[in-house]
Amino acid sequence: MTAIALPAEVFVKFTRRLREEGLRSVPETSADLLAAVQAPGLSSGIDNYYAMRAVAVRRPEEMDIFNTVFMEFFGSGKIPEIVTEEQLIELQPTMRAAAGEGADDDDEAEAEAGASYAERLAHRDFLEMSDAEWAEAQRMIQQMRFQSTEALSHRWRPDRRGKRPDLRRVLRNMTRPDGELLRLELQSRKHRRRPLLILADVSGSMERYTEAFLYFTHAIRRRLGRVEVFVFSTRLTRITRELTHQDPYQALTLVSDNVEDWSGGTRIGETFETFNRVWSRRVTRGGPICMVLSDGWDCGEPETLAAATSQLSRSVHSLLWLNPLSGREGYQPSTRGMRAALPFIDQLVPAATIHDLSSIIQLIESIPSHAVARSVRPA
Repeated sequence: MTAIALPAEVFVKFTRRLREEGLRSVPETSADLLAAVQAPGLSSGIDNYYAMRAVAVRRPEEMDIFNTVFMEFFGSGKIPEIVTEEQLIELQPTMRAAAGEGADDDDEAEAEAGASYAERLAHRDFLEMSDAEWAEAQRMIQQMRFQSTEALSHRWRPDRRGKRPDLRRVLRNMTRPDGELLRLELQSRKHRRRPLLILADVSGSMERYTEAFLYFTHAIRRRLGRVEVFVFSTRLTRITRELTHQDPYQALTLVSDNVEDWSGGTRIGETFETFNRVWSRRVTRGGPICMVLSDGWDCGEPETLAAATSQLSRSVHSLLWLNPLSGREGYQPSTRGMRAALPFIDQLVPAATIHDLSSIIQLIESIPSHAVARSVRPA
């Protein structure tokens, strides 16, 4: 589909109408809507619907308003370049499902209609996304599903199929008036969710990737609970409390307001030293899975980073290093910081796309509850 040649006032009126209907998160200007439908790669009116919805809708309760106004503006055939009458008929179940009014068949129709656009977006680098794509990416990240890996607790629970005798219950049973002398009680170890520890680089080279990952982190924390989050550039800042805000945009606004060195330089080794000295004993109980998000660019000494990363790896169950550059063709960990940290990490994984974030979820869920040998070695 070629770029849409429509007067800008069409989108101005559409935006104004959305505001009149109470859509709180409509952009201040209609330019984003115009840019959304002119973005490369849109091949159908359905793609245009999703692109415009990505810009205008930020909350689930706004879906119904957007769909109603969209039908009012583009459902009469006045602007066929946006969506044809045939495509509009195809969109009807999608729009009802998005507003929560459809049945199971509607959900299936929505999935099929948006699959091509969502699939392309899932593999697009965060750094290359337009504003409209970035808005839709945030929504997709918030809808991800998470299931933390489990670990065996030090506590025991009654279990008929357990492998260890529960002597306390056996003795208590024997002392009861109606107790059985030879009744064997069994127990097994309790299972608990393994906590997560996140250390994210907010230096200038990581800004867009970190923003995407913090949306991801906000979604993780809302669903799993036991998550500790720190950001670093030239210093370490704990942001766990800021991420408790229910609205992800407000949460990230609080983070950026409270982090003094956002988009500064990077001293990974020194910030890891601070974590090991000040925070490690407080937040690594229970053997968390630690995720470090960084491209490995470091202004400090490699020896400092190596020693601090080694100490960090010994205090956690698993250490995953998420490098947005590592998924690029021909990537080699050639920076001094990355090479210094490499011997002490369990996995080096990319984190530049929505697809990468989904793979990280699968990786976390696959980590065994017992300790394993380090799988990464310096080249």
